[in-house]
Amino acid sequence: MSETASAGVNASGAILLGVMGDPIGHSKSPLMQEAALRALGISGAYVPLHVTPDKLGEAVQAIRILGFRGVNVTIPHKVAVMEYMDHLDESALSVGAVNTVVNDGGVLTGYNTDGIGYVRSLKAEAIADLSGARILVIGAGGAARGIVTSLLQENPASIVIANRNAAKAVELAAECRTKGKVKGISLAEMPAELQGIQVVINTTSVGMYPHTDETPLDPSLLHEGMVVSDLIYNPLRTRLLTESLERGCRIHGGLGMFIYQGAYALEYWTGRPAPIDVMRSSMLETQDSSSI
Repeated sequence: MSETASAGVNASGAILLGVMGDPIGHSKSPLMQEAALRALGISGAYVPLHVTPDKLGEAVQAIRILGFRGVNVTIPHKVAVMEYMDHLDESALSVGAVNTVVNDGGVLTGYNTDGIGYVRSLKAEAIADLSGARILVIGAGGAARGIVTSLLQENPASIVIANRNAAKAVELAAECRTKGKVKGISLAEMPAELQGIQVVINTTSVGMYPHTDETPLDPSLLHEGMVVSDLIYNPLRTRLLTESLERGCRIHGGLGMFIYQGAYALEYWTGRPAPIDVMRSSMLETQDSSSI
C-alpha cells in the first residue's frame, strides 16, 4: 500500500469517504457529505457501502486497502465494528458503539459522534447553556446512552431517564451515576417528575413516520418555557413538537443531530470546520429524510 493510499487519499489526491450499513440505499449521508466537500473545495467522494454482517471484517480491511480516509457506520454494525478497530476513542468506549472511523496511515480509530452531535445541535438551536439544567430523557436504548453520556459533560443539575422497561432505565442510570446525578424511572412515574424539569428529550421512535399520530408522553404535562427535543426527523416536526409549541415550549427537532454528528465526522476526516449551513440546506431540500 502506498503512503498516499494509506493516508486516506487516492492517487489523484481526492479524499475517499463512505457509509457502511445494511440496508444503505436509503441513506441521506452521501448527499449531505458530498455537498459539504464541495463547499470546502475538497475533491473527493462519499459513497454508500452495502455491507452485510458476515462481510463486515472484510469491509473494514478494505478501508485500508482502498485508501479510504474514513467511513461512517450505521445499523446494524455500530457495535460489531468495534472489534475491528486498532484504537477506540473514549466517545466510543463510553457509549459502546462506533459510528465514525478515521484512517490514519492504515491505523483505524473508532469514534462515536452521535451524542456530541446531539448536544452541539441542542445548544446551537434551543438552549445555549445546559449547566444546572434538570433534564428528562425518554428511552434507555443506544441513542439515549450516547446522549446521556454527552449531556453529563455539560454539568446538568440532574438527569432522569424514563423508560417503558424501568429496569433498563435504572441500569443505564447506574452506569452513568459516577459522572453526575442520574436516576431511572418507569414511564408511569414520569408525570410526577415533569413539574421541575426544564428539558425533555425523546430518544424513542414513538411519533416517527408512518405513526405520526403517536406521542411518547401526554403533552398536557408540558409547561411553558420548557425545552422539548425530539430525535425524530421524519417528520421534521412530530406531534410531540407541534403540541409542545402550542403550549409555549421551545422545540428542537432531530435533524440537527443528524447534521452535527456528520459534521463532527467530517471535521475528524478533514481537520477543517464543517459547513453546517450547507449541510443543513442539503437535507432540508430532501424533506423525506428517513435514515442516516
